[in-house]
Amino acid sequence: MDELRLLQEMGLVLPSPTYIAGAVLFGIIGMAAFWHGRKASRPGPKWIGVGLMFYPYAISATWLLYVVGIGLCIGLYISLRQ
Repeated sequence: MDELRLLQEMGLVLPSPTYIAGAVLFGIIGMAAFWHGRKASRPGPKWIGVGLMFYPYAISATWLLYVVGIGLCIGLYISLRQ
């Protein structure tokens, strides 16, 4: 328990379950988009998939995770419709 308190004093906190669920969800969507884009030789879905898989590492706020993830999913949908 002292280790957890020490980490919190250093500014390191564990992400909430909501954040983890969003990161996993958008990661799975990104992986599927990457595979589809690679097999269909479509760069749009492929790179949006890469973005969906890796952007949670750069964002720490839960609300921002969902805003960016939904935005990328909308971009993926538009890219797949073309």
